[in-house]
Amino acid sequence: MAEKKSKKGKYKKAKKIVLGVLIAYVAVLAIVYAVGVFYYSSHFYSGSSINGMDCTGMTPEEVEKQIKGEIQTYELVLKERGDKTESISASEISMEYIADGKIQELKKEQNPFAWFLSFASSKEYTMSATTSYDQDAVYAAIDALECFKEENIEAPVDAHMEVTDNGYEIIPESMGTTLDKEKVKEAVMNAIDSGETELDLDAAGCYVNPSVYSTDESLAKAKEEGEKLLNVTVTIDFSDRQEVVDKSVMKDWLVVGEDGSVDLDSEKVKEYVQNLKYEYDTFGLDRQFTTASGETITVSGGDYGWLIAPNDTTAKIIEAIKSGQSQTIEPEYTYKGYCRDTNDIGNTYVEISIDQQHMWFFKDGQLIVETDVVTGCHNRGWDTKKGVYAIMYKERNATLTGEDYSTPVDYWMPFYANVGIHDINRTVFGGTEYINNGSHGCVNTPHENAEKIYNNIEPGVPVVVY
Repeated sequence: MAEKKSKKGKYKKAKKIVLGVLIAYVAVLAIVYAVGVFYYSSHFYSGSSINGMDCTGMTPEEVEKQIKGEIQTYELVLKERGDKTESISASEISMEYIADGKIQELKKEQNPFAWFLSFASSKEYTMSATTSYDQDAVYAAIDALECFKEENIEAPVDAHMEVTDNGYEIIPESMGTTLDKEKVKEAVMNAIDSGETELDLDAAGCYVNPSVYSTDESLAKAKEEGEKLLNVTVTIDFSDRQEVVDKSVMKDWLVVGEDGSVDLDSEKVKEYVQNLKYEYDTFGLDRQFTTASGETITVSGGDYGWLIAPNDTTAKIIEAIKSGQSQTIEPEYTYKGYCRDTNDIGNTYVEISIDQQHMWFFKDGQLIVETDVVTGCHNRGWDTKKGVYAIMYKERNATLTGEDYSTPVDYWMPFYANVGIHDINRTVFGGTEYINNGSHGCVNTPHENAEKIYNNIEPGVPVVVY
């Protein structure tokens, strides 16, 4: 019995000890909790951060002090194209922190009675620190950036077509480094106001970009249409000379419309034709001429030669290219000579020497007629005009009339106005007959020689008078 009582007493004593320990533990917890409540009433939770700054256990005043220090060392880094960077510092823009109670407001969001829950998770806050800075100083700092110096500015280039050794190709756009200063100002101000430390000017849309990119569908369409044109070769025939219009010539003629269509710039084609005129037109020009005696002389004047018609020739070249078929064409002419060779008098022509009062007619290089003649009366001012002309037409049994004459002829071959070669009933040809007893300007020819010329000549044959 005594033994049972002893065991019961020991149990009660152990129970009291456990209870005392529990009470002591609870008391400690209560004290710790109370201390925590007291501490976190004025300090930020564990794991608290503001704009990435660790604020654990800091009072709002301590946070403000640290923010103020960080703002004094604030720097906005500007990322530019070409892996370049520049920065704007707080000192450049006179930036200062203004304590406006925002930190205290954030602290109030933390319930000190629930401080023990903060250890289970972190608490991140984002706020825009209230600062003051000199806006004009910001603009001045932007103006002073290297990226706005002329030597560092590269204009953007649109993607475009070019003719290369491989044909018509799309040349990709070049982004350049040209910045829109107003957009930069706006982006920098927003970044400073938000407390950002880095601003990517490209991502912020501050650059002036090309308006056409290599992915543009109209360029692909232009490439296809352009290659069709460039694959055409048009040969322009000038008898013993040719001009070839191929991709090397027409590459600068192609223009691309807004819809991607490719066309030929008619003005540029016309410029090309104008250059052909400079090279190949002979109408009315001085000429080197080898006489029947073998002497080379210069003959000036007259209305013989070739004269390219610019508008019609331009249209003809454009039409040939657009046909898609390589071909040989001749220019369109306002005036045509008899021979298109470099020597456009050729080997069929009439040669008349005023001084010798003599005429030769060559056909295909063979002398057909050689005869004395009588040209315009010198002393009356009716001299036959010198120069190179062409037989206008030929007529049988014509009557030549003037103010004081009416002369029937059997063979009439005019080459300039009312001046031409014709037969006449004269007893004397050649010599000095033309001085006082010459014609009104025509070339008087013995009947049989005039007939022979008439039977072998055709309109357009050159007549060289010297």
